[in-house]
Amino acid sequence: MDTLSLLSVARASRLSLPLATAAAPLRSRSLSGGARIAQSRRRRAARLSVSAVAAETPRTEDAPSPSPSPSGQELFDWLDQWYPFAPVCDLDPGAPHGKTVLGLSVVAWYDRGAGEWRVFDDACPHRLAPLSEGRIDDKGRLQCVYHGWCFDGAGACKFIPQAPALGPPVHKNSKACVASYPCVVQNNILWFYPRAEPEHKDVLQRKPPPLIPEIDDPGFVTVYGIRDLPYGYDVLVENLFDPAHVPYAHKGIMRGIRKKEDPGRVDYDKEGGGPIKMKIEAANVEGFVSPQERGFFQFIAPSTLVGSPFSQEGKKAPRILLVFLCVPVAPGRSRVIWAFPRNVGVWLHNITPRWLYHVGQNLILDSDIFLLHVEERKFAAVGLDNWQKACYVPTSSDNMVIAFRNWFRKFCKNRVGWATPQVDQLPPTPTKDQLMERYWSHVAQCTSCSAALKAMKALEVALQIASVAVVGFLAVAKGTLVTSTVQRAVVVSTAVLCFAASRWLANFIQKNFYFQDYIHAYK
Repeated sequence: MDTLSLLSVARASRLSLPLATAAAPLRSRSLSGGARIAQSRRRRAARLSVSAVAAETPRTEDAPSPSPSPSGQELFDWLDQWYPFAPVCDLDPGAPHGKTVLGLSVVAWYDRGAGEWRVFDDACPHRLAPLSEGRIDDKGRLQCVYHGWCFDGAGACKFIPQAPALGPPVHKNSKACVASYPCVVQNNILWFYPRAEPEHKDVLQRKPPPLIPEIDDPGFVTVYGIRDLPYGYDVLVENLFDPAHVPYAHKGIMRGIRKKEDPGRVDYDKEGGGPIKMKIEAANVEGFVSPQERGFFQFIAPSTLVGSPFSQEGKKAPRILLVFLCVPVAPGRSRVIWAFPRNVGVWLHNITPRWLYHVGQNLILDSDIFLLHVEERKFAAVGLDNWQKACYVPTSSDNMVIAFRNWFRKFCKNRVGWATPQVDQLPPTPTKDQLMERYWSHVAQCTSCSAALKAMKALEVALQIASVAVVGFLAVAKGTLVTSTVQRAVVVSTAVLCFAASRWLANFIQKNFYFQDYIHAYK
């Protein structure tokens, strides 16, 4: 998978930037050097604040500690990790936002009093109504709109309208609290830690989220995005680590780049595919690094994938990072958050609205959604424990996919450690227009795209009204203001153009904000 933004930057800077392009071997384990990332994490941890946790939060059950597998191998602890909620640019401080992460329903809201984002359990302790459907009251508290209960930034209930003012202070009972999770804004993304017990309130000091220094570098600009996907976490990560599919699955969107040489080859295809040299280093429970011909890719378990198509030599060298944050949502459901920091094409970023980047990025995601949705069900049919027997992966181009599958099998037993009980069954396959719909999976979550959609719909209506008004004007003014054939032709042409523009705009809206099919056979 790659992005239209990278193609745009490539044209602006006269550089070729395919995801499949590898860069120079790493000299150390890092996102741009792993040791530097670890140091940056420790430095930043001291400056970042973490949300408070309610003094008593009995509603979140204790999760078991990781235990060794029968072979004595350490197992990955899914609950001792930070998970991205959303880019802050896509969160409205005036309203709560609900999402499912790791099977856990959570709500994020902005605490005006503290000037911080909070992440709560998305259930009011009264009758379990979703707090994400609530509002921020005039005192800056999170209010459940079912019965009006209000909660402060620590999750403590501050007001129960139905409780008499002179009666017992039932709102102070621990059962009235809502679980508040540690959270932090880092790299302009809201992260949260899925344990609400008081002993985890200082987890940020012990284990901060992965830090990408380039995103905070004033010399870089970053494009953010978010999309819910109808296939599971493991399929999402596997696909992102597979650059060999790019010129084929995304044909017509992205151009393949012919390999410089492949001794003995006489058969070439127009997509430009070819061998990709990959090595795997530093593979352990925390992830792995893959140095490549000119750059690198790195997996920081469980969510962070980082790659660079360029070598990192020289301060003035063009640098582009592909940062993907992969979120397990539920069986057969995942979410990808992307951030692409770059120090080239900065001028292009300053004049291009974010929604325009998302048009191409969503098309790229759409072009392999159906393939991956079907693939996941075939994996389930044979069993993930038999993945390497069922799949034939003989080339170096598959090395990162194999490395991830080895990590998932060795440290996770081919299972996501959900925070809540989940039905171990994939959801049924919907129709293709439902599978590839864009509105709820992206537009409704993206402030830029939702604003653009609203403006375009208003413009569509205005054009339709204008076309009718022009025709009406012609009928009324015929023989008075509009007397010549040329004048009538101009007025009629204006009406036709307004109507045609409204129809074109309606088609553009439908394809880019709701649904656009992608038929590989015709690409």
